[in-house]
Amino acid sequence: MAKGYWIARIDVHDAEAYKKYVAANAAPITRHKGRFLVRGGESQAPEGSPRARNVVIEFPSYQEALDCYNSEDYQHAISLRAPVSDGDVVIIKGYDGPQPGD
Repeated sequence: MAKGYWIARIDVHDAEAYKKYVAANAAPITRHKGRFLVRGGESQAPEGSPRARNVVIEFPSYQEALDCYNSEDYQHAISLRAPVSDGDVVIIKGYDGPQPGD
């Protein structure tokens, strides 16, 4: 089964208030078996518009990624994030088919 991923690109306008979102997202992400693959860190945007913060979270399945995002407690976390940041979030199904050279 293909995994599911959240890909988020965020500009934070109030770092102190954003910490409340980070604290609130821990329970739903943990409950849905999410695993951070990228959480901030150094980045470059050779194409497109950069954002200050980039995050990739892996879930056991696409459905689990959707369920986490749509959960009541994650929706509460979004209400804490939205006023203090701008960004884009994509939920995407992973690919487990042939790779180059296969």
